[in-house]
Order: sequence, then C-alpha cells, then structure tokens
Amino acid sequence: MKICVLGLSHKTAPVEIREKVAFSSLQKLDEGISLLKRINGIKECVILSTCNRVEVYLVCNDAEWQENIATVFSEYHGIDKKELLSHLYFKEDEDAIRHVFKVASGLDSMVLGEPQITGQLKEAYGFASGKNATGFFINKLMHTAFYVAKRVRTETKIGSYAVSISYVAVELAKKIFETLEDKKAMLIGAGEMAELAAKHLITNGVKEIIVANRTFERACTLANEFNGKPCNFEEFPDKLKDVDIVISSTGAPTFIITPEKVKEAIKSRRNKPMFFIDIAVPRDIDPKVNDLDNVFVYDIDDLQNVVDSNLKERQKEAEKAELIINEELKVFKEWMGSLTVKPILLSLRKYFENIKENEFKEAKKKLSHLKEEDIKIIDALLNAVINKTLHKPTVFLKNISSRDNAYLYLDAIKELFELKGEHGEKED
Repeated sequence: MKICVLGLSHKTAPVEIREKVAFSSLQKLDEGISLLKRINGIKECVILSTCNRVEVYLVCNDAEWQENIATVFSEYHGIDKKELLSHLYFKEDEDAIRHVFKVASGLDSMVLGEPQITGQLKEAYGFASGKNATGFFINKLMHTAFYVAKRVRTETKIGSYAVSISYVAVELAKKIFETLEDKKAMLIGAGEMAELAAKHLITNGVKEIIVANRTFERACTLANEFNGKPCNFEEFPDKLKDVDIVISSTGAPTFIITPEKVKEAIKSRRNKPMFFIDIAVPRDIDPKVNDLDNVFVYDIDDLQNVVDSNLKERQKEAEKAELIINEELKVFKEWMGSLTVKPILLSLRKYFENIKENEFKEAKKKLSHLKEEDIKIIDALLNAVINKTLHKPTVFLKNISSRDNAYLYLDAIKELFELKGEHGEKED
C-alpha cells in the first residue's frame, strides 16, 4: 500500500490544458471520484481541482496506477492521452507526502504562501470523505497536512508580506494613516487591480467610496457594488478635498490629476494627508504631485517594487516552512513504518517485558528471603508467561501481514496498548 499523487498545475500546464481537465462542478467531481474508485487497486482518493491545479491524492497497491488513471482521465475529459501525459507529474511515498504538505501550506502555489489553498484542500477532502472515498491513510495524511499548514502560518511570517499590487496599496495606506476605519476613498476609472484595491480598502474599514467614471452608468454600477456614491467624471476634482485615498486607473493619454488640483484640495483639507494610488499606464497622476507636503503618490512601478521586496521576504520564510515540513514528514514516515508486523511485535513484547521488569522489581523487595536460584526460576516463569501470551497474537499478525487491511489490526494493537514510543513505551 502506497500514497501517491498525480496531477498538473500552473507549473506544468497552460490554462488551456488546465481548464480541459478541471472538475469544475460538484457533479464532475462526483463522477471523477466514482471513476477512480472503479480502478483496480485504488483504495482511497481525493480530487483537488482549482484554477491553478488538478491533483489526485490516492492510496493504492497497483503498480500500473499512473497509466490507468491517465487513461481514464483522458477518456473522461476528451483529451489526447499522450498530450495529457506530457503535462502530468507522478509522485509516490515520501515525495507524494511532501508534495501534499507543500500544497496545503501554500508553498507550491502561484502566489507563494497564499492561504486559500488550505481551505480548497479541506473542501476537496470533505467532499471525497462524504462520498466514502477516503479511509485510514488519506484521513491521516489530510489531517496531518492541515496541521502542517497551521504550523507554517503561525510559526513563520509567510503570510505577513503582501504580494499583490492591490493588497500592497492597502498596506501602504494603513502605514500612512495607521487606521482606515474613518477614511474616505475615491475610485477613478476602472480596471481589475483598482477594483480589487477598493474592495481591500472596504474590508480594512474604509467607510465610504466615491466612484467616478467617464460613463456615469458604469460609475453607478461600481458604486452599488461597493455600497458607495457615483460621481460624474468631470466633477471628481471638486471631490478630492472630501477623500483621503484616491485610486486612479483610467485610459487617459495625459495626466488627469495635477499639482494645482491637489494643492487646492490639500488647502481645503487643512493639510490633512492624502494618499494617491496610480495604477494607470500611462499614468493618471503627475509625479510632481508627490512633491507636495502631506501628499503620498505611488504608481504601478512603486507598488511592484514593494511586491518584489515582499516576495523575497516570503521566500525567506518559505525556507523556514520547509524545515517544518521536514519535521512533520519524518514523523509521518515513522508512523507509516510502524504499521508493519515486525516493529509492532517488537513493541508489543517490549511493552510486556517492561511491565514484568517493573512489577518483578517491586516484588523482589518482599522476596529477600529467597535464594538467587529461586529468583531465576520466577524470572524464567514470567518470561514463559509472556511468550505464551504473545504466541497466538504473533502467529495471527504474521498470517494477516499480506492482507490489504492488515494495517487496521496493527493500528488497533498500537492504540489498545498505547504503543506510541519508538520502542513501544507509552508516550507522556
């Protein structure tokens, strides 16, 4: 029985391929799991399908698992098998376990350290579990992976450095104003990054957003989305004095925000700080605006420089995360290794021998009148009792060692006698 991973991701396949093999609905996910369960030798499985990866985590005893799954998936998705295989990766045992831990922790994500993947993996596991596709090994693997992800989030700062343009803009605003809870913002124009930044501002407490757009209907639509107020494009200069943060992303060929307009706004605000985020290319805001007192302007390059710097910091934290993964991988491998007959039998014998030694040690204090020869006879008698007690369990475990479900008996014995230490001693 081995733990395996089959998959493709943004690292191995373009979006045209990823979208073809995605399990983009619960129905498709259900069908995919049903197909896997029908493949000979596959005992447990989970399918993770996101925009950046499609992966299968499974437990099997079939040497042909790679070929069999590739065949089934190519037929199901209607994609040439040879083409599919050129994008797939296959991992087994230690490599597979390490990969699952890295995925759960965000170390294999397009955005290093992003936390959403942990939730997506939990949903995938929950769905597979609900379809009775998981069992002893996958359950242990997934719960350990979630524990690893939690350790990475709490013991490193991998999530403390913003690595998206929109979120960096908000982080900079928080540094300038300390708190955003009483601040007002203005969104000029549109664009994905600008809208994302506006959403982040609201999430972080900005109480009001004014939306200005050359098309007033578009301004109304966005304002409704942000629970804000629409504004005619021509009127936005007059509104500058009322806001603390300005996000600009228009397609204007020249500057739409000049030092003169901002100087007038600052005067009306009695020199209260203003923060400008210029995500437009070409730029919307004259860089000379940044020369004014209490005015802070960041363009797309400034924001990208912060992102690059933060990404380097995340990579440093990722190295710490790898150490955590190595620690937990070692523990998991030891657990896997313990689910074989020989170490269980050794641990079980050690368990009974420890009881015998401890009890006999106390008893000998009350048997000081006996001769050394008598003590040896009692010791031999106790050893014989241990041997006879363990004889039938030993024969039974050796006989079932080749069964697919042998690990269930072995784990039950470990739990029953609390054989959790390296040599079978009860852990404190």
